[in-house]
Amino acid sequence: MVGSAGTRGFLLALGAALLFGASTPASKLLLAKLEPFQLAGLLYLGAALAMAPLVALERRRGVVPRLDRANRTRLAGAVLLGGGVAPVLLLVALRFALAGSVSLWLNLELVATALLGRLFFRESLGRTGWFGVAGAVAAGGILAGAGGWPGIVAALLVAAACVAWGFDNHWTALVDGITPASSTLAKGAAAGAANLALGLVTAPLAASAAEIAVALAVGALSYGASIALYIAAAQQLGATRAQAVFASAPFVGAGLALGVLGEPLGLAHLCAAGILLPSLALLLASHHEHAHEHAETWHVHSHRHDDGHHAHAHPGLSASTRHTHAHRHERLVHAHPHWPDLHHRHGHR
Repeated sequence: MVGSAGTRGFLLALGAALLFGASTPASKLLLAKLEPFQLAGLLYLGAALAMAPLVALERRRGVVPRLDRANRTRLAGAVLLGGGVAPVLLLVALRFALAGSVSLWLNLELVATALLGRLFFRESLGRTGWFGVAGAVAAGGILAGAGGWPGIVAALLVAAACVAWGFDNHWTALVDGITPASSTLAKGAAAGAANLALGLVTAPLAASAAEIAVALAVGALSYGASIALYIAAAQQLGATRAQAVFASAPFVGAGLALGVLGEPLGLAHLCAAGILLPSLALLLASHHEHAHEHAETWHVHSHRHDDGHHAHAHPGLSASTRHTHAHRHERLVHAHPHWPDLHHRHGHR
C-alpha cells in the first residue's frame, strides 16, 4: 500500500519539480518587459487555461466538485497565499537577485512546509524523515553558499513567499472535495485575474503579444501542470514529503540559469546533488505503523481499490485501476504502514 502509492507520489512530485524549476530562469527573462504583478497574473492565468480542458473532461465523466465549508476555506486560503501573494513576492525578489540565487533560496519552502506541518497540520515526521529534511536543506545551503547570498531584501521576499507556499501546500493537500485539476483551475483563474488587474492598474503593459503568449505558456506548464501534479503527490505522500521531493526544483532552476542565462555553477552543485538524492530516499522510507481509526466520511479524490481503504465495488473495473469519483467511507479501525495522506490526518503523541 505504502510502496505503490509512494512510488506514484514520488514520480508526480518529481514531475512537478522539473516543471516548476524551469519557471525561475524563464521568469527572469520575462521580467524585462513585464512588471511582477503582470507576470504573476499571466503565469496563473496560463495555469488556469491548461487545466480547463482537464476539468471539462472530468465534468463529462461525472466528477463534480463538492466542497463543504472547511474545504472552501482551505481552497480560498490556497488561492490567496499560494496563487496571489507568493508568486508576486518571488518575482519581485528576481528583480534584486540572480535567478540561480533565487532558485536556491526556494529550498526554504521545504523548511517552511515541514515546520508548519509539525506545528499546525498534524503531520508526523520521524527521525528518518527529519534526517531527510535536514539533508535536503543542507544540499540547498551548499548551493546557496557557493552562489553567494542574494541581497537582504531579496532573501526576505523569498522567505516570505516560501511561508505562503508552505501554508498553500498543506491546505491543498487537505482539500478532498475537488480534484487537483479543478483546484488548480480555481487558483489560477482567481489569483491570475486579480494580479493581472493590479498589474495593469499600477503600470502600462509594455510586453508584446508574443511575450504575453510565452508567459501564458510558461504558466501552463510550470504552474498549471506543475501544481496539479504536486497536489496529487501531496495527497498521497503528505505535504512535507511531497515538498521534500519538490525541493529538487531549485536545482533544476539553477541548472537552467547556467545554460540559458550564463549564471555560474560549480563543483558544489554536484556535492549538493549527492546529498539530495539519499535525503529524498530517507523521506520516502519514513513511515510508521499503529492502530488508527478512520471516521465515516465522504470525499472526492484519485484512488485504487487495492489500497485497504476503498472497498466499494465497480463491476468490470480492476482493483488496481486508478480512478476519481465521489465516494463514501464507512468507519474503519486497522493498522498498517502509512503516511499523512488524505486518509491519515490523525494526531500523534
